[in-house]
Amino acid sequence: MREVYMDHNATTPLHPKVRDIIVQHVDVYGNPSSMHLFGRRAARLIDEARTRIASLINASPDELIFTGGGSESNNTVLKLVTCGGASCPGCSAMRNEIITTSIEHPSVLNTCKALEHQGVKLRYLDVDSQGRIDLDQLKSFLTDQTALVSIMMANNEIGTIQDIKAAVKITKEKSVLFHTDAVQAVGKIPVDVRDLNVDFLSFSGHKLNAPKGIGGLYVKRNAPYCNLIHGGHQEEGRRAGTLNTLGIIALGEAARIAEEEGPGEAARLLELREYIKAGILRSIPDVHFNGHPVHSLPGTLNVSFRGAEGESILLYLDMDGIAVSTGSACASGALDPSHVLMATGVGPELAHGSIRISLGYGSGREDADYLLAKLPPVIERIRKMSSVYGIAG
Repeated sequence: MREVYMDHNATTPLHPKVRDIIVQHVDVYGNPSSMHLFGRRAARLIDEARTRIASLINASPDELIFTGGGSESNNTVLKLVTCGGASCPGCSAMRNEIITTSIEHPSVLNTCKALEHQGVKLRYLDVDSQGRIDLDQLKSFLTDQTALVSIMMANNEIGTIQDIKAAVKITKEKSVLFHTDAVQAVGKIPVDVRDLNVDFLSFSGHKLNAPKGIGGLYVKRNAPYCNLIHGGHQEEGRRAGTLNTLGIIALGEAARIAEEEGPGEAARLLELREYIKAGILRSIPDVHFNGHPVHSLPGTLNVSFRGAEGESILLYLDMDGIAVSTGSACASGALDPSHVLMATGVGPELAHGSIRISLGYGSGREDADYLLAKLPPVIERIRKMSSVYGIAG
């Protein structure tokens, strides 16, 4: 059976060059905080990786903090609002209101819910039918108590890209801090923290062909900061814990590859996505594509099939060796329809009948043709069953 992986927004395979760099340095076991030869060797490799990653997003190396991944990075920034400790002078007079959107990743939305129980006020921006926020609504939401605005750069389910630069410009008029969850964006589209003028930006290795368990947080110089994890002096005292040397080296190599090959890869994936989209339109009636047709990640295609249930589609495709998703991997197992699709005005039936096809390194035309051969009969079979049993349609 052919195996076709089309779930790159959930996680990506290791790039062969990243795998090679891990194997090459697998015996670098010294603690990078140690002063001896073994520690210095590890520290030098980490510094080189940090420089490569900083180059990818146009940051200074000292503005990067390595974390365990995007969720930790997001939590670190959002919990600034409740810090106010002596170790964080810049946070002592922090306001107590956060503005975010209704389509954020669970690591943002669920953290915000927890912060509400601590007295933080939350305001949620609406999105239009294509998943874009209303900048006028953002402007109207800002008050003298707004501490932070957190808006994801690219949505993990529908791929819609927000105009972060315009949103930041509005918030700066009120001297409000700005964070963007760029986990789905870094390595896939151009990201320039200087041009965007953000204060904080989250990213994660396993979304750009590096290993799981390594990510990072960009913190603009002189921006207020409060530790999420206390302990040792690592990362200039900003994030305790022995550094993940191999993970950081691998992320540095992935960043180098993304900077060199990113534009060409994005164009290739966009062409492949449009090829799949056209194929679905030709062969399957009554479909609805979700997300913005232009301002979207090049490799993300979210489509709803009326009269078919998303998990059934996923399972039938899995039997044919094709891996897709019904939305966010972090929300898998939930019976509720996608909060992202519901926020865009898609009804419960269509929301339940959606799948996400996300392309990446290794995705090719043969994979697309295989999907387009297997998907139409799957939808037809499910629709017939739904009609017979009165389940949907």
